[in-house]
Amino acid sequence: MHSEVVASQSNHSRTGTGSSPTIDAVSLAIIEQLQEDGRRPYAAIGKAVGLSEAAVRQRVQKLLDQGVMQIVAVTDPLTVGFRRQAMVGINVEGDLDPVAEALTAMAECEYVVMTAGSFDLMVEVVCEDDDHLLDVINKRIRTLPGVRSTESFVYLKLKKQTYMWGTR
Repeated sequence: MHSEVVASQSNHSRTGTGSSPTIDAVSLAIIEQLQEDGRRPYAAIGKAVGLSEAAVRQRVQKLLDQGVMQIVAVTDPLTVGFRRQAMVGINVEGDLDPVAEALTAMAECEYVVMTAGSFDLMVEVVCEDDDHLLDVINKRIRTLPGVRSTESFVYLKLKKQTYMWGTR
């Protein structure tokens, strides 16, 4: 497990259609420092970006308060007992919002996004094993009102996962 800084998805759209806080070059440099090591001391960040420890602390708090970033512990699902991951494409009849909301309430759904293209929704699912994945897809996702069809893409091997959005 390690600590990472990730873009916050809770209250902000990634499409750019909502109002976004303005982030200057110094704030981006602070974010980059934290993306490299989420536990890096504010004093060390201050030296790297040319600010005092107190100024870095204030900027970090502002970025957190604005929802620009989160500081979280990121685990490797395999090492904590979740051996099966899949991306599930979902086609919905009617309004997408109720289905998307139901999916966000499921602990196994780590990522829920409305899409344009072959699927209406894409959902990343993290499960303990194949039986758990089958249960989630067959008994919980496919039974949601409005779900017309699903297609599952089981992960065989994860080659890259990064949380360095916006700074490189």
